[in-house]
Amino acid sequence: MIMRIGFIGLGNMGAPMAVNLAKAGHEVFGLDAAGATAEGVKQVQSINEAVTDMDCVITMLPNGQIVRDVCNEALEHMSSSSVLIDCSTIDIESARAVHAACASKNVLSVDAPVSGGVGGAQAGSLTFMAGGSQNAFDMAKPLLDIMGGKIVHCGEGGAGQAAKICNNMILGISMIGVCEAFALGEKLSLDPQKLFDVVSTSSGSCWSVNTYCPEPGVGPQSPADNDYKPGFAAELMLKDLLLSQSAAELVNADTPMGARAAGFYQKFVDANGRGRDFSAALEHFKSATRGDFDA
Repeated sequence: MIMRIGFIGLGNMGAPMAVNLAKAGHEVFGLDAAGATAEGVKQVQSINEAVTDMDCVITMLPNGQIVRDVCNEALEHMSSSSVLIDCSTIDIESARAVHAACASKNVLSVDAPVSGGVGGAQAGSLTFMAGGSQNAFDMAKPLLDIMGGKIVHCGEGGAGQAAKICNNMILGISMIGVCEAFALGEKLSLDPQKLFDVVSTSSGSCWSVNTYCPEPGVGPQSPADNDYKPGFAAELMLKDLLLSQSAAELVNADTPMGARAAGFYQKFVDANGRGRDFSAALEHFKSATRGDFDA
């Protein structure tokens, strides 16, 4: 069934996602605060235009407060027969507030943050972690299938954000460990290719090594081979790690490694990491001496 879709937020991730929906034959109307456009997507100028008479509204926005504000305005014009899919990565409380606002207007809603980066968005191979009622998920899934390769219904409203935050806390922690190990290997005169050959097939094997190795010229192509152009920017990793710590505080969970990782990326971004891929942390460890982080 051809659907009318309002897509709000045509940034680095949102634009290729909207393009894939248009290529699949859907009628997509795009709105972006910075005026960004996307191939095959009809540009509109207001939230009213982006959500009125739409079968689905998709948002991909920077933070929870913006999502709340856009949702509240959108709900003034959305039909109760439509579904709101928020693909932003935001705090749990904002996600739950959006679901509650939608429920008050009898609009179905799904929080569906993504993993897979810009490359995954372009290829339509993103992983979606979805939260919401079964009815809402069933309405959203055909569209998520176009934009993604793996769709997981994680539970009720907010569960998608919870899964994304936990996943990216693991990613942030693991990348720091991989960067530390490759920097240590260099200082011990190890050939990085040999280290990769060992770790990628041994107990240290993980996505941060096998798929996204931070050492240039080692493993599959990654941002390390393109002067650490993101990829996944260090400041976005910091955002996700801070979200994990906010969620941990909300439920009184002890996450010492997550807190430590957030502290590292805060220092890295404040120093020279902003605008670089999060795997560029390797350069810090290569130049650092013991105890520098604690200084």
